[in-house]
Amino acid sequence: MEEDLGWGDVTTDSTISIDAKIKGFFISKEQGVVCGMEVCKRVFELLDSSIVFEILIKDGQKVQKGNVLAQISGNARSILKGERVALNLLQRMSGIATAANNYSEAVQDTGARVVDTRKTMPGLRILDKYAVQTGGCYNHRFNLSDLVLIKDNHIKAAGGITPAINAAKSKLTHALKIEVEVETLEQLDEAIEAGADIIMLDNMSLDLMKEAVQRVKGRALLEASGNVALEGERSVKHIAQTGVDIISVGALTHSVFAMDISLRFL
Repeated sequence: MEEDLGWGDVTTDSTISIDAKIKGFFISKEQGVVCGMEVCKRVFELLDSSIVFEILIKDGQKVQKGNVLAQISGNARSILKGERVALNLLQRMSGIATAANNYSEAVQDTGARVVDTRKTMPGLRILDKYAVQTGGCYNHRFNLSDLVLIKDNHIKAAGGITPAINAAKSKLTHALKIEVEVETLEQLDEAIEAGADIIMLDNMSLDLMKEAVQRVKGRALLEASGNVALEGERSVKHIAQTGVDIISVGALTHSVFAMDISLRFL
């Protein structure tokens, strides 16, 4: 809100009476999964505690074009000053929740979980990841302290998969799981031998993923990652059917299509 308000809303303050009252409705202009209603409400609470914000649709509910999500009433200046920030957050979170719902439904009955990544909007990670959960998917690590995730550059800098895993085990508590990114079946075998808890199959073909599942035989969790889509040859459903446990999808948060929602005054 500090970013948006600057030194003040020169348009609103110069055209609207200081004591003007208004009533309006938040309306969905397309179908999707709503998320961020309490966040939207909080924007106006911080601006003006006298504003009345009534939530009509709860987070996680599916809506159609034309559905009324909430109604708001109070000081017109305050509402106008919070409108853009509130809508930005609500639209982004609803867009993420809608995408997550699509991915979640695509892997139903496969046994695989779709998770997000750290490819979130800086400063909004908690909201982004909450929206992923609201849509029916799951969260990967929240930050760098949650999990040892040894990726390609770590492997190169550490001198290999085995040295990297051994170093992590020697320095960290047993409570932290170790995940390793691999690109080949040879690297997969090395990661298993070194004791990885989770193995990320980076951009592997469907056939290689199936082979990886057979080789691992439940000794570690397998995570598929890279260019996952809703449809097509590399669809999330096809990947889930290979038998992997986890499918990470960065697009859930880094390529968001904001849900179209507007505020209309009476």
